[in-house]
Amino acid sequence: MKQNATVKKLALAGVLCAVAVVGSLFSFPVLGSKCAPVQHMVNIICAVFLGPWYGVAVAFVASLLRNLLGIGSLMAFPGSMCGALLCGVVFWKSRNLPATLAVEVLGTGVIGGLCAYPIATMFMGVDAAAVAFYAYIIPFLISTAAGSILAGLLVFALQKSGALNSMRATLER
Repeated sequence: MKQNATVKKLALAGVLCAVAVVGSLFSFPVLGSKCAPVQHMVNIICAVFLGPWYGVAVAFVASLLRNLLGIGSLMAFPGSMCGALLCGVVFWKSRNLPATLAVEVLGTGVIGGLCAYPIATMFMGVDAAAVAFYAYIIPFLISTAAGSILAGLLVFALQKSGALNSMRATLER
């Protein structure tokens, strides 16, 4: 039975990776960063259905695929992975959706934004003197706020209809 649940979780993780990659086609530039709110929605859905480690793996694979396909930037890695880990841990420990949404915004917007600075200076050739260390926080906050709102509406609708619990139970069988 445990093997069957793992296969279901891996299949859902693969689908969510695909959603994140295709969803990144719907991005908009903000201050030198490509904002892809669908990735943040996927982070929260992973937190609710799969947990923090699957969420980080989905964020990493989606970021890698986006970069390999030329539709993402290196900024995708710190933003999506920090947010996925933190919101996954919060939902795993508390089962509190509003807290999970808030921590996704904090994890991606603030922590991911701060982690993006060294990546930009070391790997993207950005002059450290030209960009403040907090320069990526605002674009990351805009993107993650939009994605968190989308995810909140989706998960709330699933919760209200009762589908959320049955979907989670299906994944555990």
